[in-house]
Amino acid sequence: MKKNNYIKKFLIAVGVILGVLILIIGAYAAYLFLDYSRIEDNAELKVLNPVEEKITAGEEHKILTYNIGFAAYLPDFGFFMDGGTESRAKSEESVNETMKGIARFLKSEDADIIIVEEIDKDATRSHHVDQVRFIEDEMNGYNSVFAVNYDSSYLFYPFREPIGKSLSGIYTGSRYNISESIRRSLPIETSLMKFVDLDRCYSVSRMPVDNGRELVIYSAHLSAYTSDGTIATQQLEMLIADMKSEYEKGNYVICGGDFNKDLYGDSSEYFGISGEEYTWAQPFPGELLEGTSLTLVSSLNEEDPVPSCRNSDRAYHKDQFVLTVDGFIVSENVTVTECSVADIEFIYSDHNPVRMTFILEHQLEE
Repeated sequence: MKKNNYIKKFLIAVGVILGVLILIIGAYAAYLFLDYSRIEDNAELKVLNPVEEKITAGEEHKILTYNIGFAAYLPDFGFFMDGGTESRAKSEESVNETMKGIARFLKSEDADIIIVEEIDKDATRSHHVDQVRFIEDEMNGYNSVFAVNYDSSYLFYPFREPIGKSLSGIYTGSRYNISESIRRSLPIETSLMKFVDLDRCYSVSRMPVDNGRELVIYSAHLSAYTSDGTIATQQLEMLIADMKSEYEKGNYVICGGDFNKDLYGDSSEYFGISGEEYTWAQPFPGELLEGTSLTLVSSLNEEDPVPSCRNSDRAYHKDQFVLTVDGFIVSENVTVTECSVADIEFIYSDHNPVRMTFILEHQLEE
């Protein structure tokens, strides 16, 4: 009889525990769904620290794009979604020191236009360091806009160290006047993956040119972790159609950013490391640019190729899968004089920066 009582109590205890767990899981699922929302399309972005000087046609200018990986991806960092074990930067002190290094690099490049992706405004993963404010404070003389690209509820995954809540996005800074800027909402998945790859966007910043035209800068960070491969293509289709429309109005058009596509088609041909086991970076669909007067500009130097991205499944090492996913798309009235990857060996991020020099042509066909 005693044994039966013990079994009965044990089963009741197990039932209570399971009931509590189900209640917690249900409450968390409800929180995710109730907290989920998307930012409206064509949302106006505030231009901070406005400057008056217009960009000039016929002269060489420099633009740089850099995915800083929320200042967490130091050379020994392996991200859990890439096969590694880590989800957060080491510490607040580490984030601040990494941001100082990034700021030093940006200053040394002396670019006229800077696009920074995966920069956190307020996130658990980066110990709530306002990285946007950090760059704004360091980059004197630049007016800037910030577009939210990732705004998540608190994610309790991985369980050992949850990535938490994130407010992150894309920073665009320029020495020349940004007259206005908007945020365009990209297509995203409608499955449960939407909670992982939240609210993707690109920003559109208008810069008056001294010849009466506009230079339209598109800053982009497209999706990587999708279960539906058509989503990334739809994002590119929307971006390219928007750029084509601006070019047809007579404007100059440049898009810079992280496309999360292999810009060389098969980077293993150049870097000698197979990426067959990784599916997140498919070849860039060059056919989407056919007939658009737009050109993909990558930084390929076949004699001495430098990748722009490493797979962060573990600490950086020379045999790791690397490729190039960062670069630019330009309209045919923009002459590119040089494009290269800054070979800083992924010291501050799982990406290397990419810089491009260009000239806005004087003569434009009507």
